[in-house]
Amino acid sequence: MFDLIIRGGEVVTPQTTGTFDVAIKGETIAAVTEPGALADDQTERVIDATSKIVIPGGIDPHVHMHHGWIKPDGETMITAGPDQVGQAALFGGTTTLMDFAYWRTDQTALEGIESRDKDFVGRSYCDWAYHIMLHSEPPHTFSGQLAEAIQAGYPTLKIFTTNILPGRTGRMIDFGDIWEAFQVLSQEGGLGVIHAEDHDIVMHMYDKLIREGRVGFEHLAEAHNALSEDLSFRRVLRLAENVPGTALYMMHVSAGTGVQAIADARAKGVPVYGETLHQYMLYTAEDYKRHNGQIYHTYPSLKSKEDQARLWDGTLTGDISCVATDELCCTLKEKTLGNRIDNTTGGNSGVEPRLGVMYTEMVNRRGYSLRKYVDMISTNAARIMGVYPRKGAIAAGSDADITILDPARRGKVTASDLHETDYTPWEGHDIFAWPETTLLRGKVMVHKGELLGQPSDGQYLKRKISDEILAGVAL
Repeated sequence: MFDLIIRGGEVVTPQTTGTFDVAIKGETIAAVTEPGALADDQTERVIDATSKIVIPGGIDPHVHMHHGWIKPDGETMITAGPDQVGQAALFGGTTTLMDFAYWRTDQTALEGIESRDKDFVGRSYCDWAYHIMLHSEPPHTFSGQLAEAIQAGYPTLKIFTTNILPGRTGRMIDFGDIWEAFQVLSQEGGLGVIHAEDHDIVMHMYDKLIREGRVGFEHLAEAHNALSEDLSFRRVLRLAENVPGTALYMMHVSAGTGVQAIADARAKGVPVYGETLHQYMLYTAEDYKRHNGQIYHTYPSLKSKEDQARLWDGTLTGDISCVATDELCCTLKEKTLGNRIDNTTGGNSGVEPRLGVMYTEMVNRRGYSLRKYVDMISTNAARIMGVYPRKGAIAAGSDADITILDPARRGKVTASDLHETDYTPWEGHDIFAWPETTLLRGKVMVHKGELLGQPSDGQYLKRKISDEILAGVAL
């Protein structure tokens, strides 16, 4: 006896896309069959997905929840946590979120993970994982601690090559320590997840813009520019090339120079994967000039239409593998409080509309296949981050993380219809499909606008990066 059969939808499986029934037993998918192969008396419940699209639950590999951000007045803002953001994610068809555990100088790596658990355990609607975030001046013992963390199921390490903002310290890692970290990653099967900007160029431009009195946030693209991305990406990738076996995931690629650097490294056999954000794909630096233009910003900055076109090309060539959000959920007042190049709040409220917006842009407007769309919003992240085929696949034995999209849903994105906060950078964006039902490990969490899950339903995902990903041959 099955617990649930999803009947008659257009199902995206790892092998094909077609009309199938999906049978669920407990937390996993028991079978994917031809329509009608299983009778109604073989299941406790049936969901009719006729004329709907059935896909794996979305995976967002880059979010910041319950995150501290220094406001212009010097106070710390704590952004929304996995209860609020996770609920919104489920309404938007995303079932797995990947956040960050902060490895402070007075803690071991595993102590940092344990500390971060306090923000998540019993409070997360979605399943989740952490990237360990290394801070400046790591202890001399950090190599051994990193190896221990990778073997314990925490295989991804976040590294910054800049402090991002003038006056901020504690994020940038010098290249000697990056070199040491890459040696551990290559030996232990870890993956570096990199925020790469050239610190000297960024800080020079801050000084220059401030000196010239061009301090409004509309000038952010001049500070966090395409040259910075080019120089930093190539330096990081050249270092990885000289530590054989180092695999990298370049976060929030924003410029065509970043895409080209990834392409050149991949052509040399370096196992590197690119991530971009949906706001980089659909907004440009010109959008900073709009009312409350800060809502479109995250770090690095929005770039030009030419950069935007190169990002889209990268999704087709394979140099961009994932579309993430860099989620940072706060109120409109908090998001727009900073209005200078040196105090504008980063991150975006975007986890809920991601699947709907990208369906419109990929499938409806650009003719991407459903398989390609699913790869970009779910499957590739699962494969790169070490949770495939448990996540990111509709297949027997996989977790029953399933989203049912209604392609007949039409309308516009509006903040009043969402569940994140009081604004959305996607206000007015066209809808050509929207999640109707979301399952997490077999449990119906959202169905036809009703939240059925609990904040205790999410579980932590320990991970292991596959040999194929580490070798750079999987994607």
